[in-house]
Amino acid sequence: MNSPADDSAIFALERPHANLWTYYLLSALVIPPLFPFLILPLWFRYHTMRYKFTTEGISMSWGILFRRETIVNYARIQDIHLRSNFVERWLGLSRVLVQTASGSSSAELTIEGIREFEALRDFLYSRMRGVKDHPAPTPAALSSSPSAPSQDELAAALRETAAELRALREELARRPRA
Repeated sequence: MNSPADDSAIFALERPHANLWTYYLLSALVIPPLFPFLILPLWFRYHTMRYKFTTEGISMSWGILFRRETIVNYARIQDIHLRSNFVERWLGLSRVLVQTASGSSSAELTIEGIREFEALRDFLYSRMRGVKDHPAPTPAALSSSPSAPSQDELAAALRETAAELRALREELARRPRA
């Protein structure tokens, strides 16, 4: 489970890291004749991309002319993947792909340009499983509570249940079959 310090660092994330712009530049340079056409949309995407992590879910928005915003509640998250190619690893970046049960095989939300991707993945896993601030009680904690039955009482109840099941099975075996 994440510590509150880790959670506050995730809640503070609002923009992608500056290395994402470097990645976009290198991606656009792969095909030099298309560079002028590719760099402008990538520049707008980088400069308008915003993240917002709340207690209910994630929000991501980008775009100038065609503004796009995606909101995913933690309860809807089905799976989380980390993906990075060679250049992204060299720049210390990764993409966090968040999948929901929306019916498509692609990710519902792709969080790009994050350097704390493992902490973000752990944060999302803890939120999607509902492990917010209440860890599951351990058997020792259950047995030490005043209202919890003792080990002897539990064993006696189990023996009694087993005896009743055995008697029912014998009674059913004695009945004639129809």
